Amino acid sequence: MPRKPKGACKDGLKIQYTTIKARLYPDEAQVELFEKTFGCCRYIWNHMLADQQRFYLETDKHFIPTPAKYKKEAPFLTEVDNQALIQEHNKLSQAFRVFFKSPEHFGYPNFKKKKTDRDSFTACNHVFESGPTIYITKDGIRMTKAGIVRAKFPRRPRNGWRLKRVTVEKTKTGKYFACILYEYTVKEPEAVIPAPESTIGLKYSMSHFYVADSGELADAPHWLRQSQEKLAKLQKHLNRMQPGSKNYQEAVQKYRLLHEHVANQRRDFIHKQSSRIANGWDAVCVRPDALDEMARRLPHGGPLDSGFGMFRECLRYKLAQRGKAMIVVDRYAPTTRTCFECGFVQDSEIPYKKKRWVCPKCGAVHDREVNAAKNIKAQGLAQYRNTQKRKAA
Repeated sequence: MPRKPKGACKDGLKIQYTTIKARLYPDEAQVELFEKTFGCCRYIWNHMLADQQRFYLETDKHFIPTPAKYKKEAPFLTEVDNQALIQEHNKLSQAFRVFFKSPEHFGYPNFKKKKTDRDSFTACNHVFESGPTIYITKDGIRMTKAGIVRAKFPRRPRNGWRLKRVTVEKTKTGKYFACILYEYTVKEPEAVIPAPESTIGLKYSMSHFYVADSGELADAPHWLRQSQEKLAKLQKHLNRMQPGSKNYQEAVQKYRLLHEHVANQRRDFIHKQSSRIANGWDAVCVRPDALDEMARRLPHGGPLDSGFGMFRECLRYKLAQRGKAMIVVDRYAPTTRTCFECGFVQDSEIPYKKKRWVCPKCGAVHDREVNAAKNIKAQGLAQYRNTQKRKAA
């Protein structure tokens, strides 16, 4: 009997997941419990990984011990939620599974360090006759051992959503957040067939974030560059301070808060732009440019500062939720030096600083990035039609 696809459901329904990220305001006792849980999760991960490596060297076999093995020698593990420790075992097992499956894409699991790794833990929700172990209240979230933690929710779950698990994390600025995962069933969206007039082609632009085939520009503010002067001033003060002093810690906090503000600005812009495009168009054609390679040749972060890679990922899942297509064309297609009017391909590359160029064959005058976006759209639609023909055959 064939296996049921993951996320599939009967009667035209499918299982979908969404996350609500809430800001937590724990009291002193809850903060102490969270810090203990972070440390215990790090302790369990490092000991399980060390024992796995030792077992592999001695027997040439893969085996990860469970957290229960370490509770006798480390009784402080019983002070935190057992679910958080079990999830560390599951995460380590998953890390090894993906490493064995594709070592060229996934690295070998590393030991966790307190200063550099993110402080977080995950706990699953279990529903008993007495009620669930995790649930939200009017102004908080109830968790095992922590009780009700005061929280501020950006939105509330809808009727029928089932709480699956919660991940508590602490940012470098000392803020606590809870990422609450919900599961629910929705109707399978009908596939939207893209038409040329309802399809948009997007070309990444270092000066305008992206350029559409219609000539529309998205001028994203250069948030990191705008804050560069403040960051440099804070860094200058840090270099003159005694590390570990009270003034030093306050300056580090200001430095981290400014970086956090820049990241929030970038994320807000990306979500608004991707939602607008996903709502307004039936299909989007893009090219998977290697942004990390571009960033190595440019100052101030370049493409990494803009967050265009995050924008493409947000666009992909938002289009999929609406039954729409995101068509990714060949990365090495010569979209910039191909004339959209006659199809002539120039032999040499067009310099990036050259905004306009004239086709030597038909004489058409092209805007460099708009012409590339038009070619991306045309190739994407042709690629979509060929895919549909192969499926029909």
